[in-house]
Amino acid sequence: MPRTPKITNEQILDAAREIFLEQGFGASTLEIAQKAGISEASIFKRFSTKEELFFASMGIPEKSPWGKKLDTLVGKGNLKQNLIDMSLEILEFNRQVMPRLMMLRSRGNLIPEMFNRADSRPSRDLKTFTNFLERVIENGRLRSCDPQTIAMILLGSLMNYVFLEHIHPTGERPTDELLFVQNLIEIVWQGISPTQD
Repeated sequence: MPRTPKITNEQILDAAREIFLEQGFGASTLEIAQKAGISEASIFKRFSTKEELFFASMGIPEKSPWGKKLDTLVGKGNLKQNLIDMSLEILEFNRQVMPRLMMLRSRGNLIPEMFNRADSRPSRDLKTFTNFLERVIENGRLRSCDPQTIAMILLGSLMNYVFLEHIHPTGERPTDELLFVQNLIEIVWQGISPTQD
């Protein structure tokens, strides 16, 4: 019968997050192990690579939760409402991830090379959203337009909203979140709607 681990994955991730935020991706896994109170080998029994540990500790999944959900929405439901719902999920995802990445960058700390490549996680999210819009256009649910531009407008606007929250001295939201998302989708919708509303 296997022994129950004395330390949880979450405790390892907490230690890793703290060390990575201080030192960036160049931090030693030995130092992370010491912080967590385990051996370095124990880390690699649970996380196959340092990169996997980094992304898990920063809360950056291989594929974003909203990206996984997009595939299930093609051809289903009210497209405009789906875009609103997805935008709210993207805002929440950005709220979790962006502060950590901003902190790393502000301290001049390294981040994995993977962020700087064409197949980076942010690039994959853009591609996922673009592919979703392409399929929706093919199904006649949107006017023919450049799906990547629409994806960039939406993702960039949502990222900027979260950025403005974080730089505001009191952490206030620039405007009501739901109202912002509804207005954003409405403005974009006027250009991509298959018919004039």
